[in-house]
Amino acid sequence: MNRFFCVLSLFVLSSLNALGQLTDYRVFFGLTNPQPHQVILRQWQQSGQTRYLTLNPHTLKTAVVNLPPASVRALPWVSVVDQLSQTPYARILQLEQTRDYNLQDAGIERADTTERGFSLTIDLCPSTKPLTRLVFEQLIRAFEPEEKPIPVTITITGLWMESHRSDLAYLKNLVSRGDLDITWVNHSYHHRYNPRLPLPMNFLLEGATNLNDEVLLNEQAMLKNGLTPSIFFRFPGLVSDKAVFGRVLAFGLLPIGSDAWLAKNQQPKQGSLVLIHANGNEPLGITDFINLIRQKSPAIENKTWLLYDLPASLVKRR
Repeated sequence: MNRFFCVLSLFVLSSLNALGQLTDYRVFFGLTNPQPHQVILRQWQQSGQTRYLTLNPHTLKTAVVNLPPASVRALPWVSVVDQLSQTPYARILQLEQTRDYNLQDAGIERADTTERGFSLTIDLCPSTKPLTRLVFEQLIRAFEPEEKPIPVTITITGLWMESHRSDLAYLKNLVSRGDLDITWVNHSYHHRYNPRLPLPMNFLLEGATNLNDEVLLNEQAMLKNGLTPSIFFRFPGLVSDKAVFGRVLAFGLLPIGSDAWLAKNQQPKQGSLVLIHANGNEPLGITDFINLIRQKSPAIENKTWLLYDLPASLVKRR
């Protein structure tokens, strides 16, 4: 292995809880040196050190690292994308630019259509109700030992993290003991919703929304709670317009939608991004999912129906 990345791997930080206050958080684009390049997306200060959020453009996996100054090459975003033109990340960015037209469910809805199963995405929007732990217990019961750890994508909001400390600790414990492999997705900080407003004026499209705060404050909240933000973003309510979609892309993020929101009776297909809510507000979707995995039990045991890691599925997509 390249000596630089041997050193780099020693600085990958699995938990930031006890590492001091996070300050000067900002968008910072660049590439690491030497090759193979990692994309640099964010920079901040913590415990007297400069930290970076980086992306492997070939695997779509992110990491929190310390980098020596000589290894950091700041670049305009256009130059970063140009130098990565042959990578899966650049290919998916180009695809995203063709999917900004829907008011609801813009972004990637489906990954590798050759897969015998789907990618499970679980939304944690703000809620006064406790985490629906039953869905995770059923997942583990259904898919282990066929899949261990079980790949799951969780989209999370800052307000949910603030009010559900024990539930977040429960999820992190499932990761630490090897039951789940969670891809953590930014779902905005506040996830505002006004039932009196039409969709074109609601969620992130509400007039007073500060999109920088919704994206960057939530990333900071994730980091403070020991979560590594992924390269993905899910719009609250799956609602966006062309302008907001473009601004999220400008953060370097990849918006994801869903073609199988179970509570809306949308049925999964091969490679679907299935959507359920485990924040206590969508019992119908949870019931439908539990029934689904029970029906598929023989196929799960035979490994002909599986859950797939979202980054890996998108890398494979053609």
